[in-house]
Amino acid sequence: MIKEPFIRISKRTEINRYYAWAIRGISLILALLACAVVIYAMVRLNPLRVYAAMWKGAFGTGKRTWVLIRDVMTLLCIGVGLAPAFKMRFWNIGAEGQILIGGIVTAAIMIYVGEKLSTPLILILMFVSSALAGALWGFIPAFFKAKFGTNETLFTLMMNYIAIQLTSFCVSFWENPYGSNSVGIINRGSKAGWFPAVFGEQYVLNVIIVLAITIIVYVYLKKSKHGYEVAVTGESVRTAEYIGINVPLVTMRTMAFSGAIGAIAGFIAVSGASHTISTSTAGGRGFTGIIVAWLSKFNTFTMILVSLLLVFLEKGASQIASQFDLNDYASGMIKGIILFFILGAEFFIEYKIKFRERKKEVLSA
Repeated sequence: MIKEPFIRISKRTEINRYYAWAIRGISLILALLACAVVIYAMVRLNPLRVYAAMWKGAFGTGKRTWVLIRDVMTLLCIGVGLAPAFKMRFWNIGAEGQILIGGIVTAAIMIYVGEKLSTPLILILMFVSSALAGALWGFIPAFFKAKFGTNETLFTLMMNYIAIQLTSFCVSFWENPYGSNSVGIINRGSKAGWFPAVFGEQYVLNVIIVLAITIIVYVYLKKSKHGYEVAVTGESVRTAEYIGINVPLVTMRTMAFSGAIGAIAGFIAVSGASHTISTSTAGGRGFTGIIVAWLSKFNTFTMILVSLLLVFLEKGASQIASQFDLNDYASGMIKGIILFFILGAEFFIEYKIKFRERKKEVLSA
């Protein structure tokens, strides 16, 4: 006699949208409660004061709010760029390198022709050039995957290191001042190549560009023929080949598109935020973008909320570390607990758990 297991886990065929968001909301509440216990156990602080400090770190002043929005837009752009490749089941781990390539091209144009062209022309030139460079950078691993069956995870990961070394070379070549091992702020006086203020705010153009890309990619994936081919290829390569889809072409085209958007994130990071280039320009956000893409199920509009949450946690963690004199490990622990519960919620959305039913014994008279 085969005994039925106590717990059975099965994949859901579908789930109500509101029920899914209710699970996410409950997981966030549980995460805050768990953090409250950890905070009090470690440092004997009132958890409400800590949460208030997190809010203050993100939205405490108008400047902090705009910095948060700026960083959300950069992370969102990275996540949106990863969505097409991931939906095709092409594991693009090379967003860090794509960001750096876009940043290098942008910095080069700012340095060499920034003060020779008008602001609209220089912005268009940087946008197009960084996108083309990123498209080429994304095309390379896709070509080898399509033609020779190479492992895209390792290939794109290794290309990150190439991009880092290329960035280091450019930094040493553009040192300012000489010997500083830093490019410094590019065109500090003239601000040539910097994003101009829109409606009196410095980062409005960041928002306009990234939200436009978000909408375009959503329509591309959901409504276009190319998006249909990406979805079918991601579900089954054999099915795609059976119905006549050119899988190698789709692979190379999609990764070029993905790489272009990743490089545009680098353009935004350099021209619209830091106004310099270094090996820390990507700052690990290429890997954080993977979390954004996965948690959002490749829905670019959902990525807005996920990006906001992750950047809020980052800003809040920095604030509580400084305000309460905690080390980075303590604040990072709080961030990790919240992310753990959020990721756990996705498990319960994807799968359902059924416990073994207790069988009633039938008593004979």
